[in-house]
Amino acid sequence: MGKRGRACVVVLGDLGRSPRMQYHALSLARQASLEVDIVAYGGSEPHSAVLENESIHIHTMMQWPKHPHSIPKILYPLILLLKPIIQFIMLLWFLCIKVPAPDVFMVQNPPSVPTLVAVKWASSLRQSAFIVDWHNFGYTLLGLSLGRSSRFVSIYRWFEKRYGQMADGSLCVTRAMQHELGQNWGIKATVLYDQPPEFFRPTLLEEKHKLFCRLNRYLCHPLGIRDCVSAESTKIGGDDQNETLFTTQAGSGILLKPNRPALVVSSTSWTPDEDFGILLEAAVMYDRRVAALLDENDSTDEGVLWKEISGGKQYLYPRLLFVITGKGPEKEKYEEKIKKLNLKRVAFRTMWLSAEDYPVLLGSADLGVCLHTSSSGLDLPMKVVDMFGCGLPVCAVSFSCIEELVKVEKNGLLFSSSSELAAELLMLFRGFPDDCETLKSLRNGALESSARWATEWEEHAEPLISEVISRNLK
Repeated sequence: MGKRGRACVVVLGDLGRSPRMQYHALSLARQASLEVDIVAYGGSEPHSAVLENESIHIHTMMQWPKHPHSIPKILYPLILLLKPIIQFIMLLWFLCIKVPAPDVFMVQNPPSVPTLVAVKWASSLRQSAFIVDWHNFGYTLLGLSLGRSSRFVSIYRWFEKRYGQMADGSLCVTRAMQHELGQNWGIKATVLYDQPPEFFRPTLLEEKHKLFCRLNRYLCHPLGIRDCVSAESTKIGGDDQNETLFTTQAGSGILLKPNRPALVVSSTSWTPDEDFGILLEAAVMYDRRVAALLDENDSTDEGVLWKEISGGKQYLYPRLLFVITGKGPEKEKYEEKIKKLNLKRVAFRTMWLSAEDYPVLLGSADLGVCLHTSSSGLDLPMKVVDMFGCGLPVCAVSFSCIEELVKVEKNGLLFSSSSELAAELLMLFRGFPDDCETLKSLRNGALESSARWATEWEEHAEPLISEVISRNLK
């Protein structure tokens, strides 16, 4: 068997929402000079750099349909059994028939069942090497819905461990996960930290203005919502190219508005491992504490306040606009909660952005918030890595290994409760936009702490991949 010059990246999920595997594909094509086949589900659009690379070939599998609520509950166990079997057959068809035989399969974990089983079988049949990229543990994610004591979770863990041990090589996202895999799973893994690729960077003022022009109608004129942002934005047209909520164009120059709201961005998959309620409670606390600090009473007319803001008045504490990006099962539930908050100085917008616009938004924001807590406590949130690449400081929920990424008072802050987050928002944004030195210091720290994906991949992933392929050729 000679070297084929190909790699196959396997994602049993939406490729557009699997950035790390997209970056693997780009590095395999650019840095390792391999032809790359990606086998994944469709859904969200991948980054244009992936779509436009002539060495990357995307093979889209049909998704398992969401079972309607009309199906009797007695049939649910049958569906749970059928789903992995059908997925397994479909994966084998793609991996053994549809794509050319690769030198190496690289598979994202989780999900583990049936992915690891199918890729192991395919690698044996096609005489290819097999690498697992451990993002988290699948059994801990399953345990969120079924409970850690469930028999299904125990069986799932057995499959995950057994087939993970069969891999020719392993990558993982933290040193804590590397230790767990080595000590308790008998798996030697190489740490490959998530790092942002080149398109995550601070956003230029002109780019900010163009982005906010594109998003004007969503930020300023949300359907059926009246708050401190929409009330001020009546003079800004939905397609206005001269003025946005944050910027204004005067002649050929673009200026940031001095009384603009502070833009806070959070990205979420709207799943149970991110308690979004913490952010909502912190927003309410910020709103009430600012009113108290400015000696406003409960009877203060919000309409008068918004009119003053619209007229250009600045306060010691700014309005906050939270833009929450992402898709997921709990999104509608939280959107209903947001509508009932009745806040004077805080507004929320939820949206899904293209892979090209998302880095521009991060580079335009003033602060990032991360609510990821990790089902295993051993993985790190990639969204924070992306934020640091754009020079965006972060307030993140504290959990066991988060300090591998967030260095307190250097590139971000940690919190364990909504009250702590509210206090951090008050401290960081006091005097915004010009007199908030701590926020500026954290922004500088975020830029300094960010390496780049290509460098990290070349140092840690490429040697492992080359070794695994060479070993398999013997």
